[in-house]
Amino acid sequence: MADKSTYNVVILGVGFLLIFTAFTTCGNVEQTVLKGLNNSTFSGSGYHSLGIIYGVFSFSNLLAPTVVTVIGAKLTMFLSGLLYSGYIAVFIIPSTWSFYLTSALIGIGAALLWTAQGHFLVENSEASTINRNTGMFWALLQCSMLFGNLYVYLDWNGKAEISDSSRRNIFLFLLVASILGTLSFLVLRTSHREEEMISEEEGQSLLSTRSMYKNRAEAALQDTKSDFKTILQLLKSKTIMLLSPCMAYSGLELSFYSGVYGTCIGATAQFGEAAKGLIGISGIVVGIGEIVGGGLFGLLCRNSRFRRTSVVFLGMVVHFIASYLIFLNIPDDAPIVFESASQKSPYLTPSASIALLCSFLLGLGDSCFNTQLYSILGHVYAEQSTPAFAIFKFIQSVSAAVAFFYSGYLLLMWQLLLLVILGFTGTLCFFVVERMQDFTTDLQED
Repeated sequence: MADKSTYNVVILGVGFLLIFTAFTTCGNVEQTVLKGLNNSTFSGSGYHSLGIIYGVFSFSNLLAPTVVTVIGAKLTMFLSGLLYSGYIAVFIIPSTWSFYLTSALIGIGAALLWTAQGHFLVENSEASTINRNTGMFWALLQCSMLFGNLYVYLDWNGKAEISDSSRRNIFLFLLVASILGTLSFLVLRTSHREEEMISEEEGQSLLSTRSMYKNRAEAALQDTKSDFKTILQLLKSKTIMLLSPCMAYSGLELSFYSGVYGTCIGATAQFGEAAKGLIGISGIVVGIGEIVGGGLFGLLCRNSRFRRTSVVFLGMVVHFIASYLIFLNIPDDAPIVFESASQKSPYLTPSASIALLCSFLLGLGDSCFNTQLYSILGHVYAEQSTPAFAIFKFIQSVSAAVAFFYSGYLLLMWQLLLLVILGFTGTLCFFVVERMQDFTTDLQED
């Protein structure tokens, strides 16, 4: 059983690695690709597309558990993977209507995929293996930021403009990766718990297949109603209200490093012909920052001397340094220009080294906030973890969607100012929540 569970976790991680190699690379370059598209009939915006994805994703989370319960985790992940592949395929032969339609569909697919992933990971884990399995899965997932972006660098380095043939080549590569990841879900094996459930259902000879699915759907609907009521109750709690700014900040930061910053680098005229290739390197360095931060803080926070507040404070400082350097190093109009490159000059002569340092700091700081948000939610809401994490994903996704919509209109300095203000507010509120938990612990000990 242990070998089967390990096999399933590894295959699950590889599937997500391939699918998100395609999707994260696409998000990093799509605005740059679409700005240079030689097609007078296409009028789509990469920012708007990503905004639609995260907006639909946030609300689809409410229904995803019901779907997973009714049709199963493996089939749900396979169907979701097809939706991801469809979105990637649109970039090969772009059209405005299909671009925005698949943006909405992939938002639904994302909610189904992540809900099914959590369900499947738990089904294949025991109390003694859950930490190991989660670590293996996340290590494989984080590597998704490396391979696709490396292809972008190798193919785009030295190119001032992205030709139609280059666009088709990169998205054909990403489409193949996404399809392979989707197909990998078909070779997942039935977990030990699922086998027991199937045996019980087969033993109930009086129930037809239709009745079994009907009973599953009814049970899932009842669970969904119960979770929704719990979510409404938690939203009114002081802890969730205080953590909301920090959750919202994680969404704004997600939109900035995954879609906006790469576009800014590619639009910086002072980088010359290296600008487009630097988009890929930037994505790789962000991924390295995420991997280093996740591994480092996972180890440090096992030691009682390192508190969650210390890691969050470090994340705030790291992001403030990155924001200041980006403000000095990148042209103010870089996120919003629709020509091939920005026309403004920043305060410093743009440096590729500083730009990539900021990429690393963005990834490192993002891992600070996300790891500690997961940690404190898991600590405070150990008995209500599913609704609590659903609220986190909802707030994060809504704020990311809002950020993607304004990213095409606000100058870089205003976007950075919003990040700094919300980052400071979120950090302060996180400190208050941690202090509340310490005070509660002290009372219980007394």
